[in-house]
Amino acid sequence: MPKPFPKEFGDDVVAVARRGEASVAQVAKDFGICESCLHRYTAACAA
Repeated sequence: MPKPFPKEFGDDVVAVARRGEASVAQVAKDFGICESCLHRYTAACAA
């Protein structure tokens, strides 16, 4: 099983996604993660 990304990585990804300058798909692609991971990071930050 791969190592999880550090919390700071998730925080950075969510910050970029929330800026709205690119689609969720593009942000996920730029960071090398799947869209569902980005949605999970976003949900975790909102909780």
